[in-house]
Amino acid sequence: MLGKLASCLFVGVWAIGLFPRHVFCDQRPATKWVIPVSLSLITLGKTIWVLGIIAWYFVRRPAARRAKRNAVVNNRRSARDGLGLVAAIIGLAVVPGIYVFSGFPARFDYPLAGWALALGTIVYAAAIWIFRRTHKELGRNWSISLEIREEHKLISTGPYSVIRHPMYTSFLLMALGQACLLANWFVGVAGLIGFAFLFFLRVQREEKMMIEFFGPQYRDYMDKTKRIIPYIY
Repeated sequence: MLGKLASCLFVGVWAIGLFPRHVFCDQRPATKWVIPVSLSLITLGKTIWVLGIIAWYFVRRPAARRAKRNAVVNNRRSARDGLGLVAAIIGLAVVPGIYVFSGFPARFDYPLAGWALALGTIVYAAAIWIFRRTHKELGRNWSISLEIREEHKLISTGPYSVIRHPMYTSFLLMALGQACLLANWFVGVAGLIGFAFLFFLRVQREEKMMIEFFGPQYRDYMDKTKRIIPYIY
């Protein structure tokens, strides 16, 4: 669902012209084109965000297809689980997508600094990298909700060697990167709130499910790792 939305946002942004003429040139006749620094940084930030969403989609789509090959044997889906997913979609895709597409709500805009653009690019790239590594390690074990699949294994390699929920780590980094790339207070806060809903509504229930399925093996794994921030939390 989020992947399809990301694709629509990408097409829409470019269809209306993410790079309008007034951003790149002075409209007065007989003058040279100029690139206002603040506007060019804002446009670049939006472009990087769109490219990040597209990268996210191309990581998630094949992973979802692979996972379907293993049947679900234990399903813990709930309204609470769905609420977290919807909040994440709204905060990390819908709200920023509307902003990139239309500029709404412009009243919360602020000038984008070069350091924020650079930091946001690095953080968002790290989010996509962790997202990809997480899917690679999970393989067919992955599910979009709280599910156990056939031949489910406890993964403790790659990012899972230091944190138990690197997928949530990638979403946290996406929210932080979004706050840096898109110079709008409302959009920045929306991403963080969306992540918070997803994480806090699911993580305890997810760990409870893993303990019930893997038993002492998962408890030992919990003793050796943190949740989403290596060596901290």
